[in-house]
Amino acid sequence: MAKLLSKDEIDKELKSLTDWSVKDQKLYRKFTFGNFVEAFGFMTKVALEAEKKNHHPEWSNVYKTVEINLTTHDVGGLSDLDVELAKVINSLT
Repeated sequence: MAKLLSKDEIDKELKSLTDWSVKDQKLYRKFTFGNFVEAFGFMTKVALEAEKKNHHPEWSNVYKTVEINLTTHDVGGLSDLDVELAKVINSLT
């Protein structure tokens, strides 16, 4: 079960999450790649990792830009699963 994070826990975790912020009560990061193929390849890698964790991002892709929002609907906010997935996503860039 996911653990809902307090504001203090979120602030602490953000210090280790390069380029992530909280936007609309979700972890948010924007990625820009060289072209659409690179962006789509990145999304494919993220999709495979998200499926392994059974925790899926809210995301959008326009040409070479991918925007990702992470939240845990089951707990009604940011959880340890969001932080874990954000760290994995960072490792894929």
